[in-house]
Amino acid sequence: MTTDSTAEDLLRECAPRVLGALVRRHGQFEECEDAVQEAVLAATVQWPAEGVPTNPYGWLITVASRRLIDQQRREHARRVRENVLAARVPEAVDDTVPDTDDSLVLLFLCCHPALTAASQTALTLRAVGGLTTAEIAQAFLVPEATMAARISRAKQRIKAAGSQFHRPAADELPERLQVVLQVLYLIFNEGYTASSGTDLHRADLAREAIRLTRMVRRQLPDDGELAGLLALMLLTDSRRAARTGPGGDLIPLDEQDRARWDREQIAEGTALVTQALAASALGPYQLQAAIAAVHAQAARAQGTDWAQVHLLYKILERIAPNPMVTLNRAIALAETQGPPAGLALLSTLDSDERMANHHRLHSVRAHLLEKAGDLTGARTNYLLAARGTASITERRFLESRAARVSGH
Repeated sequence: MTTDSTAEDLLRECAPRVLGALVRRHGQFEECEDAVQEAVLAATVQWPAEGVPTNPYGWLITVASRRLIDQQRREHARRVRENVLAARVPEAVDDTVPDTDDSLVLLFLCCHPALTAASQTALTLRAVGGLTTAEIAQAFLVPEATMAARISRAKQRIKAAGSQFHRPAADELPERLQVVLQVLYLIFNEGYTASSGTDLHRADLAREAIRLTRMVRRQLPDDGELAGLLALMLLTDSRRAARTGPGGDLIPLDEQDRARWDREQIAEGTALVTQALAASALGPYQLQAAIAAVHAQAARAQGTDWAQVHLLYKILERIAPNPMVTLNRAIALAETQGPPAGLALLSTLDSDERMANHHRLHSVRAHLLEKAGDLTGARTNYLLAARGTASITERRFLESRAARVSGH
């Protein structure tokens, strides 16, 4: 690893912690973020030339604090003098700066319930993930100005809600943690299967979701659902290299070269979910991770224990009802009891408004109709699914399947 890449990794890891420390000390989320960005900019100039400091976190705290105080002095000189804010910041880099990690509290702040899911995700990537506004905009295929406005509105809404920088109270923690896990899950899903655009993956987003989830787990090591989410991400991401061919075309799960699956990720993910299932209350992320582990255990698609997969989906459907769970259970049911059984279960989703014209419903129905020998119905549904997806990679795949069944 080069010095430049080492410095970049350190900046990405330290910046959210520095922001958390400043917000805890001073409040003023937006002003603190500006100060941290200035410190990061100074580091990108100085560190490659002068070397990474012994205590990078302390260096960034000092520089960002100075920037913040300079800004406050310019804008509110009398208040700064009265509060003697400058006295709270060391004049030189101090290696004894407390190494307190406020990243979890910062994550809770970014996932404030007053924000929409889209704003929670964008603000988390910006403040906790360290991504630039341009990178986030690129990930979600919107103009940078649009994303900047979204992030700015999110900050203002947090400010208007009067949110304080502290960990939620014990009675608030479970609900707030669920929001955090959902945001991390959304970030990972967008990275693993981009909702639109020319590429199937956004590997940088998937890696960032895994990194942030590891960070949260270090501070909450006994939470079973958190372990389940990390396991799910690792087991799912282990297949990434096998999901596309040389030309970027999608390869479905049952046709993937499993020798290309990442065995280290599989081993870690399997161990995590096994431990979580044995030591904590059952939750949806653990169940999804357990399903992914069953797939990972099969050397070939034909060796998949579909009966176990179907049972796990039935349990998941009971504790966390969701049409996507039913959709996936239909696939497992078709493997154990035949395509007609899977198609019958799929038909129960036709009246669900959340699934109306959803490309995944058409895609799964097409797959099961093909297995049942109804090639005309399969072609119709493959084409419906192709028209419904904004992912160019998925569209090409679905159109190729429609062409394949037409040729029979």
